[in-house]
Amino acid sequence: MMQAIVFLLDAVVSFFCTLFLLRFMMQAMRVSFGGQIGDFVVKLTNWAVKPLRRVIPGAGGFDWASLIAALAMQLLFTGIIVGAATRFAEVDGVGGIAPMILWLAVRSLLRLSVYILIGALILQAVLSWINPYSPLSAPAHQLTRPFLDPIRRILPAISGIDLSPLVAILLLQAVLMFL
Repeated sequence: MMQAIVFLLDAVVSFFCTLFLLRFMMQAMRVSFGGQIGDFVVKLTNWAVKPLRRVIPGAGGFDWASLIAALAMQLLFTGIIVGAATRFAEVDGVGGIAPMILWLAVRSLLRLSVYILIGALILQAVLSWINPYSPLSAPAHQLTRPFLDPIRRILPAISGIDLSPLVAILLLQAVLMFL
């Protein structure tokens, strides 16, 4: 029973953290919120982002409220899981658990960010072959362009085939190994 509750809670937290991170990334990469994806992300995250913006304004072109919302949600979930796991174990009090919870939450968000980028890269590659005029093509391109452009300068297209998404995915997989 407890395992099912943790699974469902993890699914909900991961879904909303993905949306918060996607909103943060879309703002940072100047992706238009005018399409279906942008509208979907905004409508499902406004409940947390709008109130946070009163306290945490955007600065430097970043939507800090979205990032803080993702971090708060992940911290809460990680705290519940670690608290339940260490309830019967001997731990050095809050001073020993708090840094661990913070690190696990940040690590989870970093990993989730990498997975979002990998998903966007795969989506962009598939859509470029199947339907380059899909409503998802432009946001995926705008989200991945800052990562692909440096690779394209080093590795130009070979016979008209762009290998930069493959290289980016391999590099992101390596990053995941360190997280």
